[in-house]
Amino acid sequence: MFEKILIANRGEIAVRVLRACQEMGVNTVAVYSEADRDALHVRLADEAVCIGPSPAADSYLNVSRIMSAAVITGCDAIHPGYGFLAEQAHFAEISESHDITFIGPSSEAIRLMGDKAKARELMRKAGVPVIPGSEGPVAGVEDGVAIAAKIGYPVLIKAVSGGGGKGMRVARDETSLRNGYLVAQAEAEASFGSGALYLERFLDRSRHIEFQLAGDQQGNIIHLLERECSIQRRHQKLLEEAPATGISADLRRRMGEAAVLGARKINYTSAGTMEFLLDEQQNFYFMEMNTRIQVEHPVTEELTGVDLIKLQISVAAGDPLPLRQSDVIAVGHVIECRINAEDPDRDFQPNPGTITYFHSPGGPGVRVESHIYSGYRIPPYYDSMIIKIIAHGVNRTEAVRRMRRALDECVVEGVATTIPFHLEVMDDPVFQRGEVDTGYVPELARRIAARTASSGPATAPSSSPDLSSSTSPITSPAPSSAPSA
Repeated sequence: MFEKILIANRGEIAVRVLRACQEMGVNTVAVYSEADRDALHVRLADEAVCIGPSPAADSYLNVSRIMSAAVITGCDAIHPGYGFLAEQAHFAEISESHDITFIGPSSEAIRLMGDKAKARELMRKAGVPVIPGSEGPVAGVEDGVAIAAKIGYPVLIKAVSGGGGKGMRVARDETSLRNGYLVAQAEAEASFGSGALYLERFLDRSRHIEFQLAGDQQGNIIHLLERECSIQRRHQKLLEEAPATGISADLRRRMGEAAVLGARKINYTSAGTMEFLLDEQQNFYFMEMNTRIQVEHPVTEELTGVDLIKLQISVAAGDPLPLRQSDVIAVGHVIECRINAEDPDRDFQPNPGTITYFHSPGGPGVRVESHIYSGYRIPPYYDSMIIKIIAHGVNRTEAVRRMRRALDECVVEGVATTIPFHLEVMDDPVFQRGEVDTGYVPELARRIAARTASSGPATAPSSSPDLSSSTSPITSPAPSSAPSA
């Protein structure tokens, strides 16, 4: 086992990794920017090193400063968390060259899956169903128009690199393709340093289902069941749950086998996630693979009882997986809500500031992952997520009710949060029936707008988010700082 691990991240994931290390008897080193000098992960770590100014480019994305911190503190491993450098093959290579273990997959696996177009081709060769689309990056707008005419509209324009919904546009005809292509290209160039794009058929009313994977250095690979991630805005997840509703045992088995098959194709080690789109006819297609731990990993941990962070660390140290596929059993139902510091009354714009009071929810079946505390100042430079609430029930009905209670108990004063949005979801009969897909949020927005219009402004609840706004949760810009997971 490692003696000292540097955590190359911040926020709740840094705190999560720190706690796992402490329980495993491993010393920790936190890195922090000037904006995070008083952050919780800095207070909890055994050692802490400032790696630069507040902007992420000068600190959490600065490989040389992070590696210097690891070397001078004598670390023998680095955990990248999610976002920032977690899926940068170069970072993994640099770690390896300094004889510091990168707690994640090999740099080659990261590189293979980091190029979305190449990943599609690899999965197709492995026998995993893929969505019809371009074979590799699109050569230009005219090439894109020709490909779209062949595969049929609507199409999804996607950046070859990166994620978090950046460099993505839906085109429903040639005009929107030409316009969207240029916008997506510019956004991809600004976000990832590459304007390369590819096209794939856009599946209306599809569901986003992902499978948690784990592999070791001995060649063992298993999946730890699925998570439903369809409730999202601008391709960014807002709520996750497991098991997915309406998925038959046979479909779950076939999707899980396909996920493992794809991971074997690249000799995958560590925790990772295979993401699929499921259409209305129950056909599933490979979308992408995330070669890191996910924001929503607590959903799987609560469902299966497996600590994925500890598993990552032990596998990186050379230990075999502690369980086989037959050992993976789902218990009950789990829901996670991501709470952001965003103002629903101002079109969900990020709302950094000082938290004057914070009361965390609790009680049976409620887990909270967060890095905030009373008096903590949320900096404006990074992703706006501040809390994850995870509710575990014996069935979905209890999980929904338990989450509703936890949201009511959660008190954050000093900044606006998205708790009112999640309360709307918990109270929505459509969600309660489990009838969700990737079009759920705009549909919810329309229903709330209709309800508000019929009740009149005097009776509309003041705490409800204005989802009908032109910059509602599905159209408002995502924070432009750290990559979202």
